[in-house]
Amino acid sequence: MTYTFINAHLFTGTDWLPGASVRIANGRIHEINQASTSPADDKSETIIDLNGDYLIPGLIDLQLYGGSTLFLNDQPVPETVRHIYDSHARNGTTTLLPTIHSTSLDIMQQSMAAVQVVRAENPFGVPGIHIEGPYFNPIKRGAHSMAYVRPPAEGELETLFSTNSDVIRILTLAPEILTPEQLSTLKKLKHTSTLLSLGHSNATYKQATMAFDDGFPLATHLYNAMRGFESREPGVVGAVFDHPNVRASIIADSYHCNPTTIRIAYRLLGERLFLISDALFANPPRPTFELGQFIVHFEPDLGGSGLEGPGLEGPGRYVNNEGNLAGSAITLIDCVKIAVEQAGIPLTNALRMASVIPAEIIGMGDQLGRIQPDYVANLVRLDKGMNVKGVWASGNQLA
Repeated sequence: MTYTFINAHLFTGTDWLPGASVRIANGRIHEINQASTSPADDKSETIIDLNGDYLIPGLIDLQLYGGSTLFLNDQPVPETVRHIYDSHARNGTTTLLPTIHSTSLDIMQQSMAAVQVVRAENPFGVPGIHIEGPYFNPIKRGAHSMAYVRPPAEGELETLFSTNSDVIRILTLAPEILTPEQLSTLKKLKHTSTLLSLGHSNATYKQATMAFDDGFPLATHLYNAMRGFESREPGVVGAVFDHPNVRASIIADSYHCNPTTIRIAYRLLGERLFLISDALFANPPRPTFELGQFIVHFEPDLGGSGLEGPGLEGPGRYVNNEGNLAGSAITLIDCVKIAVEQAGIPLTNALRMASVIPAEIIGMGDQLGRIQPDYVANLVRLDKGMNVKGVWASGNQLA
């Protein structure tokens, strides 16, 4: 299929090109022209006039758990993975890592197998899985069930990486709860495409810095479920801020982080910070959910988000039966809006934090996250209020 967008206010991933046209052919971006009229001579070609709307790269979310109704931990089958993708894709997230929270080894392996099936069908949409836990420090387990939070059992790492290991793109764990021997085994067994991320950790500044220097390039949801910054012990947060290379995700939903803390992190980290939705459910949020001891319910924002200042409202949140935050109820475009409107991050940078940077992190920055020739045609149309007006994945219109 060949078609051309015209009159686009185009964000390439680096620059803005007003009045641009973009030609799509065979699921790839074929040509970009900074002109308001179609460059195509073929009168049979489909022309889509954007009338000055934004055209941005498809968003990339590296941590989310469910779609509108289905949840990967609950039903670790390919149908669930497809549902999660479809739910978020119509909101502009054209690449994502379905995520499972702390669970049994059996569910972990079933989830990996399910994602592997869908990855074969949709390699640019679902390039892998994010396994969050269960190897956490129980002090910082957050909403994760104590029934599963644990150090690796004897032989567990060997079993985890025995099948479909290449599908694990991110593994979040607390390095301080593993023995040096276990950490060494983990690094030897994991696939080269698997990134280790420090999270749900009570590590000291020294322990965290050692991990970042030795095989942990990422930190999971900055500020949340990690040792905070203090004057005499900078903790994990201080280690993230102080390290020259580690990259950190952040949940911009107005509950997990006050917009001021997002702005501070952005000023300190710059391109080392990226957005995740951490979405438990979305479109619309599922009101309650129970999975063993994992029990959560949705709380709509009723002016009680705890944010100070005009216009600082949240989209609602999930909490567990202990009152702990248990995930968000948004999609990644909502994070971009909050980053811009409440944290004061420039739109260019907020979009990069949701496209270019996560694409680079998972090693797909040469095909995803930008609008330029030969890249996959993952595109999102936004009006000037940043509302999604159209979505294309590999050149196919989804919404």
